[in-house]
Amino acid sequence: MAAPRPAGLVEMLRGFPPVVAGDTHTLVLGSFPGEASLAATQYYAHPRNQFWRLLGAVLGEPGLHELAYEARLERVLTHGIGIWDVLDACHRQGSLDSAIRNAQPNDFDSLREHAPMLKKVCFNGKTAGRFAAVISAAGYDTLVLPSSSPANAMLSFEQKLTVWRQIID
Repeated sequence: MAAPRPAGLVEMLRGFPPVVAGDTHTLVLGSFPGEASLAATQYYAHPRNQFWRLLGAVLGEPGLHELAYEARLERVLTHGIGIWDVLDACHRQGSLDSAIRNAQPNDFDSLREHAPMLKKVCFNGKTAGRFAAVISAAGYDTLVLPSSSPANAMLSFEQKLTVWRQIID
């Protein structure tokens, strides 16, 4: 029987593997999956997160958010877009980026072998965007996007979409 965990100690959470293919040219990086995403084992699973609607609008696939998760991933990959997070693991209570502690970044050096055609890395929100300088220094074009999270209510969907359209520029 495992020893009980001391009160207040939160287990290390682990993120998801990258969704990329050999012809992925653009990668959208979030910070770390929220509680709903971790529970569903799916990127951007919270029903109020606008990620799939924004990406669908950008790619000319307005029904993308209505597809089954695996079909969404397939459609995104056919457009040369990949999905991943800047963090591989962290401690966090709740889903807010501000609650992230003991963050461990993903292995970005492995991107070149998994996605040799990668040219552009977009960051979904300011927390993920903190890695833009590191990724830019590695030779990639970078773009920090307004967060698709429901916690980012300062901008309307249309305002976010205006910036998100730069993903395919």
